[in-house]
Amino acid sequence: MSTPAPLIEMRGITKSFGAVKANEAVDLSVAPGEILGLLGENGAGKTTLMNVLFGAYAPDAGEILIQGAPVRITSSADALAAGIGMVHQHFHLAPRLTVLENLLIGLPGKGGRIDRAGGLARLAEIGRQHGLALDPDLPVSALSVGEQQRLEIVKALFRGARLLILDEPTAVLAPSEVEGLFSALRSMAAQGLGIIFISHKLNEVRALTHRCTVLRHGRVAGRVDDPANTTSAAMAQLMCGHEIVPPARGPSTPGADVLTLDGISTSKHVGTALREVSLTVRAGEILGIAGVSGNGQRALAEVISGMRAPDTGRMTIAGQTVSRFSPREVQALGLGRIPEDRMTTGLVTNLPLADSMVLPRIGSEAFSSKGLLKPDAIRAFAEEQIRAYDIRCPGPMTRAGALSGGNLQKALLARELAFDPKVLIVSQPTRGLDIGAARFIHEKFLDMRAKGCGIIVIGEDLEELLVLCDRIAVMYEGRIVGTLDSTDATIARLGLLMTGAEGRG
Repeated sequence: MSTPAPLIEMRGITKSFGAVKANEAVDLSVAPGEILGLLGENGAGKTTLMNVLFGAYAPDAGEILIQGAPVRITSSADALAAGIGMVHQHFHLAPRLTVLENLLIGLPGKGGRIDRAGGLARLAEIGRQHGLALDPDLPVSALSVGEQQRLEIVKALFRGARLLILDEPTAVLAPSEVEGLFSALRSMAAQGLGIIFISHKLNEVRALTHRCTVLRHGRVAGRVDDPANTTSAAMAQLMCGHEIVPPARGPSTPGADVLTLDGISTSKHVGTALREVSLTVRAGEILGIAGVSGNGQRALAEVISGMRAPDTGRMTIAGQTVSRFSPREVQALGLGRIPEDRMTTGLVTNLPLADSMVLPRIGSEAFSSKGLLKPDAIRAFAEEQIRAYDIRCPGPMTRAGALSGGNLQKALLARELAFDPKVLIVSQPTRGLDIGAARFIHEKFLDMRAKGCGIIVIGEDLEELLVLCDRIAVMYEGRIVGTLDSTDATIARLGLLMTGAEGRG
């Protein structure tokens, strides 16, 4: 009896950008009913490979086969017509439209009219099959992040996807939402769909996938045939080419308060407003802020970094009361900031890296005099940080936007830590980073902790917060609903607090 053809097969895929080979002779296949993990460091070629499969890039060499038949995919429309759906990290939804309207966008109607009845029936069918229920009449803007992701998956199934590509799908989900997602994915696989699961969270990869393909420097570095019985350390070594040892946090010896918030409230602007938020960060400790995305973390980061003034409440940095709430004021008081969005509010992508790294302090004596810049000093500063932080780039005059995500994060970290902040606030420090880059970032935070810096880490990766932080505060609907010492915190308990379940009658 012959073995059935794979649902999807990529043979000898090669793709170059100038002199850089993003993919070189890559083979990958997914069988019906299989969940394939796609692993690799940042820059290993995963995104390029999936962009070839989804029609965003044309390969320089190689072919794609669907159930044994060669196909030519030159656009996302071709991919969708071939039964390939992709859920990106950043959702592609129309927030003002309803769930059903988002599903029907771009689809042919019935007799020239929108087939609302047919859409409702198909949505209900998908909900029953895979546990992906959604209210068809709710606007997308009223959905939680987890529900928006569910809608993206439903949208792909709605359009007939037989292969689903998921890029870092758990990055913004609470633990209970991750379990719901995995249940749905297992249900899809049981009904014959193929799934490609891209993630840096190796414990999740081991729990969910049937096989893994590992890329390194654009080539297949190895395959894992039994992820459930392969250690995360072995997978990490395959990804990086060397052993990855997590840094040891060690006990903290916190000192005086370096940041206090007392009764901080904001009006709703973008996202959830803050409601009577009080917290304290001490010198030499790392405080984690956990919560499902959209529960006030953005407003909290904006207030602490001086980008937004609260309506009520008081904030002090190293004993000094913040009065005007401007980035320049809090920086002068000793606060450093690494924002969540590296590409817009972090570094200026169109500027040379050297200029972008000194921009917040461009008016200081170190980099300017009497209104004139000191280009030699700016370049020397950037070169020093590039060496110290192993920022992979051709040089300090490289356009910042040309750097990979991991190197952008290193550049931001170098820029802020070079000036010895008393307090550092960091949002999603390792989102989308590979295990090696994440370990480097963690080591730097622990070094700063040892030097007496107070650090706030806002994140949704609970495993990371448990490894890194001394205390973890949980936000829900704009409030701090609990603060736990790391020795008392568990993923289950944090998950309950994140969804507002703990403490309810």
